[in-house]
Amino acid sequence: MHERAPAFSGSDGRSYSVGTYVDDVPDAQGRYGAALLFVRWSDAGDRPIGHVETDYLFRGATPADALTPLLALTLQAVKRHLDACIQEQGRETGDERRA
Repeated sequence: MHERAPAFSGSDGRSYSVGTYVDDVPDAQGRYGAALLFVRWSDAGDRPIGHVETDYLFRGATPADALTPLLALTLQAVKRHLDACIQEQGRETGDERRA
């Protein structure tokens, strides 16, 4: 479990922190995928209550090759990915509360 404090306010008004995810094993083409994982925090900010994640944003011949460009994303780009994930989740669930 990741224990970072909330770092972003999502377009849904909730607090999120971000981590990275890289495949443990390569796909059929021998590439590793890397994505962002956003943990949603309770209103009190004391416990995680859910998450959203991007599709693979980068792929590479090694886990490090996939992770390097992910870590180079600006905070603004990471926030855009968070808001896109929130919007997509809202479409999937029919939740109209999304901003």
